[in-house]
Amino acid sequence: MYIKKIKVDNFRNYLNQEILLDEEINIFFGDNAQGKTNILEAVFVASVGKSFRAKKDKELIKLQSNKAIIELEYQKKDRQGKIKIELDDKKNIFINDIKQKKLSDILGNINIVMFSPEDIEILKSGPARRRKFLNIMISQLRPKYVYCLNMYLKTLEQRNNYLRQIKHENKDKQLLEIWDEKLADYAQSVHEYRNEFIEKIKSKINLIHSNITQDKEVIELDYITDFKNREKFLEDLKKSWNTDILKGYTTKGIHRDDFTVNINGTQVNVYGSQGQNRTVILSLKLTELEIVRDEIGEYPILLLDDFMSELDSKRRNNFLENISNTQILITCTEKFTICNKMCKTYSVNNGNVYNV
Repeated sequence: MYIKKIKVDNFRNYLNQEILLDEEINIFFGDNAQGKTNILEAVFVASVGKSFRAKKDKELIKLQSNKAIIELEYQKKDRQGKIKIELDDKKNIFINDIKQKKLSDILGNINIVMFSPEDIEILKSGPARRRKFLNIMISQLRPKYVYCLNMYLKTLEQRNNYLRQIKHENKDKQLLEIWDEKLADYAQSVHEYRNEFIEKIKSKINLIHSNITQDKEVIELDYITDFKNREKFLEDLKKSWNTDILKGYTTKGIHRDDFTVNINGTQVNVYGSQGQNRTVILSLKLTELEIVRDEIGEYPILLLDDFMSELDSKRRNNFLENISNTQILITCTEKFTICNKMCKTYSVNNGNVYNV
């Protein structure tokens, strides 16, 4: 799988730009705030349907413009395709020039794995960041997951509203059973998807991390969830009725899911060094790469944002030399070469991309 061409109009700081990509390694270099990460963001939006950094679509539209367009032409082993996204008052998605009805229709057309320095927050930050990591990975491979998760969150919001109505308007508490039943249905589906992919990660990450650390570290993942089975979940929800009514929100559920990572028996985000945390993130991303390949029969596209800042030259070259059959888009502040690899290099300056 690889992207042949990226075209953007009025996207971030780009007025109009077309970039022809190499099938293997593409390096975008330039000073900070010139638009390098915006290129990766355009690929991310066209693959997942939303940005990894903007909260609102209007943030993606160039200042003093009303509409932004992203177009990607791509090649997979069995077909080629084109994705076009129009951003104005609403988001319109076209696949092979056919307008799509749902945002989720975009998922699975282009598969990506992204690495950025901020990814260390997957470990250092709270559970929401780790759930987001899982959600992005699973949604690309199991589009139905997005529907189940969205329905769970919608039902959760309705249940929370009703909890507050019970507290402030003396609504019938027994009607909570209706929301509990619906919540349990969607929770079971989301849990099954998450558990499946946690197990996939666990089956691969040990070998990958062992190779990166030269057999010095043993890595373990633990999935933390309130959901054991549907019956037990319903029982736990009912036991928490009084607490939930008092607090005005649902205290049990898969919206609180988390996972921990241990290195040699010690929780890495609490006791691990900065280097260990970075290595764990690399291991997670390489594991994701392998899982996607197993699922779709070809490697996804690897996006490496500000990759240079996280690794010295030896580790950088070792990391990249051991990745094959994968298109890679790299952003960095300085031009560099990779041993034994052909690279296409681009200079980025003030929203303009030049072949070097």
